[in-house]
Amino acid sequence: MIVALQEAADIALHIGADEGWGVASSYVESFDLLARRGLIHVDLAARLSAMAALRNRVAHGYGSIDFERIWQETPEGVRALREFAAAIAAYLGNLPPR
Repeated sequence: MIVALQEAADIALHIGADEGWGVASSYVESFDLLARRGLIHVDLAARLSAMAALRNRVAHGYGSIDFERIWQETPEGVRALREFAAAIAAYLGNLPPR
């Protein structure tokens, strides 16, 4: 889940930079940037941002890891990542040929 979230954020960061929308300073901001431009829904950005916060606590060891919380939030995280993938696929499908 951590790697999938990091990859989603990398995609968001690349799109923001490629489109000239600016460079986000965090994973959370990268999803917000796409939401502000209408590429993903605001609700999806919020769910991905919550996953990013959880990822940060696990990756950086902020306090103790709450395995019960991770277990409870994983299904929603998978749903959010699927929605993100669908939104990115739609976005890529609408780009003009280069």
